[in-house]
Amino acid sequence: MRQDVSGWKTRLTDELIAENTASGIWRNLTLADQLAEVLAQNPEKVLFVEDAHRLTAAEIDRQARALASALQKRGLETGDVVSFELPNWPETVVIDLACTMLGLVCNPIIPIYRDAEVSYILRDAGTKAVFIPTSFRNFDYAEMIARHRENLPDLEHVITVRGETEGATGFEALLAEGDPESLRLPDVDPNAVKLIMYTSGTTGRPKGVLHSHNTIDTEIQAISKFLSLGASDVILMPSPVSHITGYLYGIQMPFTLNAPAVFMETWNAVGAADLIDEYGVTFTIAATVFLQELTDFAENNARSLPSLRYFPSGGAPVPPEVIYSAHKAFAQCVCSRVYGSTEAPTVTLGVNSRDEEQLGATTEGYIVGHEVRIVDPEGRDVAAGEEGEILSRGPEMCLGYASDEHNAEAFEDDGFFHTGDLATITADGAMVITGRAKDLIIRGGENISPREVEDALHEHPAIHEAAVVAMPHPRMGETGCAYLVLNEGAELAFDDLIAFLGETGMAKQKYPERIEIIEAFPRTAAGKIRKNLLRDEIAGKVAKEAADKGATP
Repeated sequence: MRQDVSGWKTRLTDELIAENTASGIWRNLTLADQLAEVLAQNPEKVLFVEDAHRLTAAEIDRQARALASALQKRGLETGDVVSFELPNWPETVVIDLACTMLGLVCNPIIPIYRDAEVSYILRDAGTKAVFIPTSFRNFDYAEMIARHRENLPDLEHVITVRGETEGATGFEALLAEGDPESLRLPDVDPNAVKLIMYTSGTTGRPKGVLHSHNTIDTEIQAISKFLSLGASDVILMPSPVSHITGYLYGIQMPFTLNAPAVFMETWNAVGAADLIDEYGVTFTIAATVFLQELTDFAENNARSLPSLRYFPSGGAPVPPEVIYSAHKAFAQCVCSRVYGSTEAPTVTLGVNSRDEEQLGATTEGYIVGHEVRIVDPEGRDVAAGEEGEILSRGPEMCLGYASDEHNAEAFEDDGFFHTGDLATITADGAMVITGRAKDLIIRGGENISPREVEDALHEHPAIHEAAVVAMPHPRMGETGCAYLVLNEGAELAFDDLIAFLGETGMAKQKYPERIEIIEAFPRTAAGKIRKNLLRDEIAGKVAKEAADKGATP
């Protein structure tokens, strides 16, 4: 383990750095270095579009330098953490670049997170400055931060974007504080922690995943080469830029490719189709529900979206029919399943040709840039075609977790990462996800920790024991179903439970969308709840109910 300037320990070694540098796979470029290359080619090129907002490379550089100068004046130093909980607004790009210039650690937070998640993340990360909207989608972020300010000893600066409020600094006012001429740029180590992003785990509390400038750049290089993406491409980014997918391909990739990104603040298929045709979008990547809804719209409205070349999809199960339907609806787009995580963003990259449609529809596609082992519960490699847990390592793998405990649980001494997911490898060398050793619920591409929800449910006075499992959902892929054993004589209505959860500060997306009250849980001989049986049971109930209504679950 290596001590990082941020204070965290990382899994880097001198040998690993030397190996990846000598091979050229780690280019040792920061995002600021890549911006400099873009500026040298065409400073007036528009790189980011969001509604009426247009940002050229020169304007991004001007704002990022002003912001970096202002943060430096306020005392932020290399290794300090800057968080932002913002929608898909171009200001996120400016924040990320300013952090890169100063060697600060950027911490994107998903906008749906509320008091419980946000207060934990800001405290765990030791955030020095946070950027928030005053309000967004009828939620007051400024009030939320104010509620927890006294319990966040490291938080010194609250900056509001697209609005002002008492006790915070407005984004434009902060930019005005900056003096780019006086900016003193430090030497930034491309192997230092550049990003901490929190992901849900089965143990309840989110895990802080650490990435460097090099690990992020390596992933973008891999997908760009696999799909032959370049400066002539146009990116559509509907995924939240505070999620690993949106962050990588919305904020970072435009500088790597010198290609513009079109941001969507709120997803809708009609708007996406219009943006694709208006800007000649060639590439997008998002969760299953986005691909399904765009396909449905294209089919129903004879909109073949001829400019679109690639739409890889993952984060939630992608039925083969989704890929086949998309290929019928779109004129030339290659659609396929992909597999990855915040820790290892893309272990597979699907396929890059319609000639391999079946492979892209029935598997997660080819393994790119990773060494993968498929192992049995004892850690032994299984025979070809047999199911086992996916272990992965490679140059885009994260530097580890912020918590030493999480590192010890997830990583082998030789660097292989336990994904917790189950798969087989086909004769073609493609991966097929067969299940999850983890109990995570993947709702519309977002991970939901059952343990976190269960902990909240156990606080309810009527509940003796709770288990939350994934339940099929026609749009989101999965949502949560809470199986409950109640205390003797107690009763509990669904609406009352939701009202109770509303008082916890938990994000609404994590609420179970159904409850099943039972007498006792099925258990293993060791006493563990057999969640696999509960998942199978609720899946069967949902399927039967849908069949009775003449619908597909």
